[in-house]
Amino acid sequence: MPDLAALDWPALERLRATFLARDAASTGPYWQTTTALAAYDATYAERIGWKWDALLRELRLRHWAPPAGTTLLDFGCGSGVAGRRVLTAFGPGHFTSLALTDHSPEAVAYAAERARATCPGLSVTTPPSLEPASFDASRTTLVVSHVLNELSPAARDTLLDLAARAACVIWVEPGTHADSRALAAVRNQLRDGHRIIAPCTHRENCPLFLEANARDWCHFFAEPPPGVQNDPDWVRFSHRAGLDLRSQAYSCLVLERATATAPASVTSAPDSAPRLARVLGRPEVFKPYARLLACEADGLHFLELAKRTDPALVKRLDRSPPVPLYALVHDGKRLTSATPMVEGDA
Repeated sequence: MPDLAALDWPALERLRATFLARDAASTGPYWQTTTALAAYDATYAERIGWKWDALLRELRLRHWAPPAGTTLLDFGCGSGVAGRRVLTAFGPGHFTSLALTDHSPEAVAYAAERARATCPGLSVTTPPSLEPASFDASRTTLVVSHVLNELSPAARDTLLDLAARAACVIWVEPGTHADSRALAAVRNQLRDGHRIIAPCTHRENCPLFLEANARDWCHFFAEPPPGVQNDPDWVRFSHRAGLDLRSQAYSCLVLERATATAPASVTSAPDSAPRLARVLGRPEVFKPYARLLACEADGLHFLELAKRTDPALVKRLDRSPPVPLYALVHDGKRLTSATPMVEGDA
């Protein structure tokens, strides 16, 4: 992080006010200067980068990668943090080039400069059009970050059309109730033509949209890098910006274009069989048990894991939860088995 005194604080405060007001789509391009982009990239964008790190770490642990030889397209790139994180995670050689789009030419120029500095020799382009006649999305890995609440209806349609044509999509949004449910709606629109890699373990309609689940949302938490919470500059920044650096909530969607018949739903599995589930949010850990919200093919379940059933996992859920993918055995309320499906370090 650069010297706090050198940051363009008026620009940061203006950007923060714009994002909190959720009116970015109506204000036009909000990147006005290179110093504003640099200040944002070192602070707010870096926090977004921690969310990308969490998702990309999970994907690597699960031995998944986007198709090799694709163009990496960073849609609505801003300062380019999402594209750089993906390039770093899978290696710049995994992609043929980086393509950048944004409503601000200043942002595209800044993101291109930072990408070339991160990956020397990288081919960086700016597509003149994303329309099907001009841009072949079938050889594209589409990266989208924190844009849904900023898009006009026309821009949203353009993005969804692009996502439908892309070879794969890696998408991160804020972990708020509204943003997460908006991304879940996108998931429902795109699921027929794609395999769902994350967060879902099934292809059914998202259960969040049932009336009984109106209060719930699909979100996760990214931890900051070691030392951030004790770093004087980050601490001062968090106080001035009014942010909690302990964890960053995010929602996500990872898709790859289907090339074969999608697997059958697991809703017909016998009650005694393990069910592959994604745990949403953060488990609640009490003295005698842990309580978690699990999303499965047959819907959402609030489940309790007694400490005596698996004391090691209950302790881990409190201190350092694993990637929230589990094989579960339960009766709809109580868990008799909960096995993490992803272990190890990236």
